[in-house]
Parts: sequence; C-alpha cells; structure tokens
Amino acid sequence: MKTLLKLQILKSLWLPKSRCRLFHKQPRLLASQLFSHDKSARQDELQVPEYFNFASDVLDKWSQLEKDGKRPSNPAFWWVSGEGNEVRWSFEELGFHSKKVANVLSEICGLQKGDRIMLILPKIPEWWLVNVACMRTGITLIQGTSQLTAKDILYRLQASKAKCIIASDTVASAVDSVASHCQFLKTKLIVSEGRRDGWLNFNELYKSQPADHICVKTKIQDPMVIYFTSGTTGSPKMAEHTQGSLGLRPVISERYWLDLTPEDIMWCLSDTGWIVASMGSVLDPWVFGSGVFVHNLPRAESTVILNTLSRFPITAMFAAPTLFRMLVEVPYQDLNSYKFMSLQQCLSGGEPLNPEVTEQWKRKTGLTIREIYGQTETGIICSVFKGMKIKPGSMGKAVPLYDVQIIDENANVLPPGQEGDIALRIKPKRPIGLFSKYIDNPEKTAESERGNFFVTGDRGTRDEDGYFWFLGRSDDIINSSGYRIGPFEVESALLEHPAVAESAVVSSPDPLRGEVVKAFVILSAAFSSCDLEKLTLELQEHVKKVTAPYKYPRKMEFVQQLPKTITGKIKRHELRNKEWGRK
Repeated sequence: MKTLLKLQILKSLWLPKSRCRLFHKQPRLLASQLFSHDKSARQDELQVPEYFNFASDVLDKWSQLEKDGKRPSNPAFWWVSGEGNEVRWSFEELGFHSKKVANVLSEICGLQKGDRIMLILPKIPEWWLVNVACMRTGITLIQGTSQLTAKDILYRLQASKAKCIIASDTVASAVDSVASHCQFLKTKLIVSEGRRDGWLNFNELYKSQPADHICVKTKIQDPMVIYFTSGTTGSPKMAEHTQGSLGLRPVISERYWLDLTPEDIMWCLSDTGWIVASMGSVLDPWVFGSGVFVHNLPRAESTVILNTLSRFPITAMFAAPTLFRMLVEVPYQDLNSYKFMSLQQCLSGGEPLNPEVTEQWKRKTGLTIREIYGQTETGIICSVFKGMKIKPGSMGKAVPLYDVQIIDENANVLPPGQEGDIALRIKPKRPIGLFSKYIDNPEKTAESERGNFFVTGDRGTRDEDGYFWFLGRSDDIINSSGYRIGPFEVESALLEHPAVAESAVVSSPDPLRGEVVKAFVILSAAFSSCDLEKLTLELQEHVKKVTAPYKYPRKMEFVQQLPKTITGKIKRHELRNKEWGRK
C-alpha cells in the first residue's frame, strides 16, 4: 500500500538489524511505577487515581525507559502486510507518529477533548495511530468494522453525533451516500493512496504536522471509547467505556488473562471493530511493554496463520474458537510440519470453546488453549489463568476486580451447581472495568441491573472450586464466530425484500462457527410459488447489502406460520429450542 507508512518502511531507523536480537531482559511491568498497590489486591483496596491517560501514563513511560537506556528500542508494534511489507516501531517511535496524528485531529480537524470520531479501518498501522492519538487528545473514539454497510454507518453517525470519520477506500462511497443526513459530521479523513472529493487525505496531513504534542489531562470517568453492541430488540446500543474502565483496568488488574513480559510478542486476530481488538492488540500487551504483532489478513486462512506462527517470534496469540476449529481441521501430518518455535500461550474467547477442539489442539501442537469470557460492557470477567488447572468446557474463574456470581430472577446468589444468570456485583462499589452506561438510553442501562448486580444476559453455573461454565444466552442474541448479532437487525433487513411477509431469526448450531443465523420466513402471496433455492440465495445477498455481511442468515426455512404469544409476539425461544434439540 502506498501510504505514508509504506514510505516509512524504507527508513532503516525503524528496522532492527537482526530479527534474532529483538529483546533483552527488561522490567516486567510499569504498573508498580505508576501506582502503589498490591498485586493481589481487589478494587476496594486499590488507590485509584483521579487522573489517568493511557498514552502519557503508560506508553510515554515505556518510551522514556527506552530513551534512558533502560529498555532498548524493541518493537512495540510490528505489522506485516502479507505482501512483503513490514513496519516496526519502538515505543518512542509510536509516540512520535501518534503525536503527529494527534495534531492532525486537533489542529487541522479542530476536534477537542470530548468530541467523537468514528474510525472504520482494516488492520493497517493507521488504526493504531488513531487509537493512540485519540488518547492524547481526549477525543472519544467510536470503533467500527469494515463490514458495515451505508445503513449501519448512517445509524452510527446519527446516534453518536460524531464530528469526524476516518475511513479507507472500502467504505468511503458508503459514507458519502449518507453523509448529507449526518448534521454533526464536519470532517472526513480518508486513508488512501489518492484523493477523494469531499475528503481530507490523512497521509498528506500527517506529513505536514510536527511531532510536538502535549497530552491532555483526562479523569478516570472521562469517556474513552464507544462500542455499538447488538441487542435483541431495536438498533445496536452505544456502550461507553471510560479512561478508567478501559485504560486503567489492565494496569491495576495485571495478569488475569495475559501474563506477558517485554520479551513477548502478542498476536490478536480480532477484527478492529470489537473491544477484543482494543484489549488484545492495544492496551493489555502494552501495559507489559510487550510487542503487538499484526498481520493484515484479508480473510482467515489456515495456511497463512500457521505460516505466520512458524515464521515470526510470536509468543502469545488470541483467536476466536472458530479459528481454532479451522486450524485443528488441518490434517495432523500437515499441521505437524509447522514448528511454532516461540509460541507459548494460546487464548480464545468470544464464544464457547468446544472441549474436543482444546484436546485436538493440545494433541497436535502440544499447546494448551486458555479460555476467557467477557462482553463489550464488561471486558474480560472470567479466564483460565496461566498455570491454572484446566477443566474442559469451563471458562475459568472470576478475574480480579470482579465479584462474579450466579443469581436467580430475584438477584439471590445461587449455590454451586445451580443454573442461573451470570452477573457482576456492582453495589456498594461499581467495579472499575465495567462500562459506564448505554449512551442516551437510561432505560437499557437500568434494565441491565438487578438488585446489586449487573446481569450479563448469559446463563451459567459455578462449581465448588469457583470455576464457571457457560450454558447459553438468556435472550435471543446470536453469537456466531465471536460476532454478536441481534435478530431484530436481520429480521428488519429481510422485511425490506418484497418476498418476505414476516420472519423470525434465531441461532442454529454449526460445527465450525458454533452457531449461525437461521431465518424462518413466511413468504408474501406473490412469491409463494417461486423457486425457493434461488430465492434463498437472493434473500441472503439482500441481507448482505442492507446490513453488515456477517449478519446474513446462513440457514433459511420457509414456513406457513410462526409460533406467537396471545399478544402476537413471536416465540423465538420455541424456534431456538427446536433448532438445538431442546424441549
């Protein structure tokens, strides 16, 4: 790609002379230098500071260690294109480039602390620079996947009142088609080789800006990132995370899911639109001074992933269970030909991990997959810690900072072995890692609480040893390959097609993705005698165009009627239970 970063690849200053001497023994963690606390302390024993900014309090301190000769300029960021291009930055270099981008946002775009900016970019270095630049300026970042359609973008821009959007060529035309309906949108920045009418060129502006920038002071409760999360009814909600819930959390929580050092390189394969990308490829590894590895994969391919793990000194990786299912399908003799000389930690989350996948991966590679569990609103709340005994099928124990319980409908804590709702205690003191609210939706915020608890919407059990097991959703959310999909969004898209009189969308089991979207469709009279096979394909393509492609129904069944309550509400649970063979 002929962007500013492609030009910078040529600068030998950024490239270590030898791949064999990337790391030296370093201080293990900056947390002890940032704040005074005991590693094993829970939140009520911690002295939480009034002000915190991840850029100045973490990244710039690592940069200063490099300048003082206490940490060599080892890559804090290592990006490969898959086409032979590479970018490697130390923390000092990351600071240099992110300060230039901060000046683009504040000086050129006129954005101020508290303003909102929407970011829709694939896995390219600019995504990381904008993330850090927003920290430096106090601008609230809104993450979006590149799969968003024009309708999705319109809703997000209108709901968030974002003043600026940064996007690639892939979605620029979609943005242009709806921009006139977004009264708060003032500036469009495109990350592209060329220019586009109505857009400022990100790369050109970057080159013209100085690298001097003073990081703003941000309080713990100041907003940091907004994530749009799907619900069972209505459009996606805006979950707000603060400087404390997202930025400070990994500093005071430390090693509950990642146990890294500056010698480690972490590869998180999550899409850039999700909170896991923020945690697994930005915040949590950098707290440890570890390197973040990025491969600009256009799509997940077993051979590319296995080759990458063999070629590069990646010591820790995070991927959704779907990816591990795909990798274990590789024939043993082929998988055995790949040598993971550096890989030590494998982590998975976003959806349940089948015990048989864990067993196959262990048998074929000798490596254990440690499962984590969390949500957009909570971050990670359960995990299998490094060195912990693994119970197949369990998602581990509650992480520090969270009091996780199984409760009933009256918010009573249930004894071990009883099924109930997975919940976090939020009273008398709200845990630091929990989101602050659903923006402009106090009703949904209130609905998420029951007594002294925040209710995740997931059902589970806990055993006598404190291990948790996930049983399923208590609502109609579909979790396919780690993507949360609300049935309302898919049903609404289907109803825009003239062939659909009514529809109901539920989850359906799938051996690779865990579960997929299935639509039960009642046809309108004019289409009752058409070719159903062709119509299925047509409806699937229609949904891909109307909403994000990952939401389309991979399964479809045409029916004469749908089960309903006496008031006319569709009984999705009956359809879902039928799909899963439950009574």
